[in-house]
Amino acid sequence: MGETAADSEVRALLRVLDGQRRHILGILDGLDAKALRRPVLPSGWHCLGLVQHLALDVERFWFRAVVAGDGATIRGLTSGDEAWNVAPEVPAGDVFEGYRQEARLADAVITATPADAALAWWPHDLFGEPHLHTLRDVLLHVITETACHAGHLDAARELIDGRRWLVLT
Repeated sequence: MGETAADSEVRALLRVLDGQRRHILGILDGLDAKALRRPVLPSGWHCLGLVQHLALDVERFWFRAVVAGDGATIRGLTSGDEAWNVAPEVPAGDVFEGYRQEARLADAVITATPADAALAWWPHDLFGEPHLHTLRDVLLHVITETACHAGHLDAARELIDGRRWLVLT
């Protein structure tokens, strides 16, 4: 049985998402715990909080809750900006590993789901009527959100120590 166009499309979209995930981790490589928690914008967010947001509010939320409809994940969802708050005693390495773990769990959902599969659950209380309808829609949404946040981290890293992603100096 050969690969369908939809399977090929999902694989291609997953490669793009993986590239954005690598960017998220790569731009922060080498920052110490203090720099990772340093607020860089007036809103007060910091790089480590953004990584935790990506793990919980993006990877976990969109793939395990919305696409797969996992009841335990849905029941465990938090509201507001809680994911952005990393407790002081939580090591940075744990946040990064949490992001990697959520990406692995998301990949399992992605590879087991057809591109045009209907979503298993929708958070009407957050978003009203669905504006995403399939795995394909969610993948494109998550790629866009992750890329946007990678850009935020690019700017934050340059403000912290001048390092820029993939720039030869």
